[in-house]
Amino acid sequence: MDIRCIDCFQASFARLLEKYSLSDEQKMEFWHYFDETTPACSRFSAPEMQVILQKKLKTISGIEDFYLREKCDSNNLALSIADYWKEAVKSTKNPFAMAVRLAIAGNIMDYGAANTFNLRKTIEKVMHAKLGIDCSNALADRVQSARKILYLGDNAGEIVFDKLLIATMQHPDLTFVTRGGPTLNDVTLKDAHEVRMQDVAQVISSGLDAPTTLLSQSSQSFRDHFQAADLIISKGQGNLEGLIDLKDPRIYFLLMAKCRVMAERLGVEVNDFVIYNAATNHVKSSC
Repeated sequence: MDIRCIDCFQASFARLLEKYSLSDEQKMEFWHYFDETTPACSRFSAPEMQVILQKKLKTISGIEDFYLREKCDSNNLALSIADYWKEAVKSTKNPFAMAVRLAIAGNIMDYGAANTFNLRKTIEKVMHAKLGIDCSNALADRVQSARKILYLGDNAGEIVFDKLLIATMQHPDLTFVTRGGPTLNDVTLKDAHEVRMQDVAQVISSGLDAPTTLLSQSSQSFRDHFQAADLIISKGQGNLEGLIDLKDPRIYFLLMAKCRVMAERLGVEVNDFVIYNAATNHVKSSC
């Protein structure tokens, strides 16, 4: 983990401590643990450190799902505009191209990276933006040829646009993956069922309550699905951090680069929209 991630964690957890009005004693206990734990950042990825700190705060506070209300609000916000964009995708000359950009725009719905976001403005921007890395044509070809597709979800709300992309693909063997339990505002099985993801895909859990995908800590069932897929669509920066070092040619990462650390890793600017294939080494290019 890059040492710069510590400042981001500090800001994120400070917001949570204030949101739930924890006692001074609880705050002191958490920050003492934070100061003891974060110097070991070189041993962990950023998502792994998030899990370590999150588990401690759950123990101190007794709160299991810190973003329960935000996840519900995010799903409702996305659902409120879903019908409009569903018709827009149907009527455009290239439905896949529009749907994939909408799915990337949905990645802005992230309370771990930011406290607020503007979904409508982000959608407008992504529709006209030049992508920092654009492997959309290669991805479209892979969707057509793939026998089994695994789609790794990221945030609640965002999944409404994932569902639209999946429906546009019309693939007969596609599995959508949620987190194994509450972590940040990431999607759980409950969130997926709230937007009826099961109508367009098989829905499973990774078995891991972390804001990333870590194969070594995921369930055997998920690992079996991962190995069987010949195309893996990975949403969000957390999944990127967990999987990028695999350099697996099956994986296509769809995300908004939300921090300087990962933007530098990809060779793009902060807030760039990205469709990146893990097997390529290009920077700011197309596949």
